[in-house]
Amino acid sequence: MSRAAPGLARDLPWVGARDPWAVLVSEVMLQQTPAARVAGPWRAFLDLYPTPAALAAAPLSEVLTAWRGLGYHRRARDLQRAAVALVERHDGRVPESVEALRALAGVGEYTARAVAAFAFGARVAVVDTNVARVLARAVAGRPLAAREAREEAAALLGRRDPRRFNQAMIDLGAVFCAARPRCASCPLARVCAWRAAGGEDPAPASAHVTRRQAPFAGSDRQWRGRAIERLRHGPATAAEMHRHLAGLEPARRRRVLEGLVADGLVTKAREGFALAGAPRVAR
Repeated sequence: MSRAAPGLARDLPWVGARDPWAVLVSEVMLQQTPAARVAGPWRAFLDLYPTPAALAAAPLSEVLTAWRGLGYHRRARDLQRAAVALVERHDGRVPESVEALRALAGVGEYTARAVAAFAFGARVAVVDTNVARVLARAVAGRPLAAREAREEAAALLGRRDPRRFNQAMIDLGAVFCAARPRCASCPLARVCAWRAAGGEDPAPASAHVTRRQAPFAGSDRQWRGRAIERLRHGPATAAEMHRHLAGLEPARRRRVLEGLVADGLVTKAREGFALAGAPRVAR
């Protein structure tokens, strides 16, 4: 499968990137976030922090502001922690091995393999939720455990170009073998094991396949984002923050704010709240 196959490739700015730092930033941003929402913030973030050293030296409050629109703000905190580790332990460079990448904050098995494959051309198979659907449906025709999915992907990779193969598999899952599959137009339709055998969709029961998230509207995620958005404009007193979150009952309001403090994203003092790393707390 080629990334250039008609109707398969997606026009995403990080596809084909060879700068390991740019690849790492893209993969962290893509965690739990649709690709369409990442393109603009990825470019803007790299303009501000073109190297690990630039991010490591920045106040976390500025990093959280640069993360606007992406949500899951712990990723921004972890990416900065990873940048500090790159400066302190790797001379400011992103390491090549999956093992060294796994040691970085916020980098799991998938992200480590993706960076190794796309940035360095390492011969490793990358299995995300898109690839897992392709493997379960088209290749195996049954639900796959995590180890089985990795083994199937590695067998398919073989001697192929790991960059082209992995990107093609991801795009195939995103464009055709999606949660609601487009089987009629899929380039694998004639060889798809599930299409031939019929029966229930094996993908939802397979490892690596993302389950449907709880609605964002009204969730703690939404209110955490709202609190951070207020603090991007500057520190706030406790009374101001509680007014800003007035749509929540008091106990949940406290839980949201205390959770942000516990995660190291917000600081709390007697005077009020501020983004972590902000110069002062409102009085």
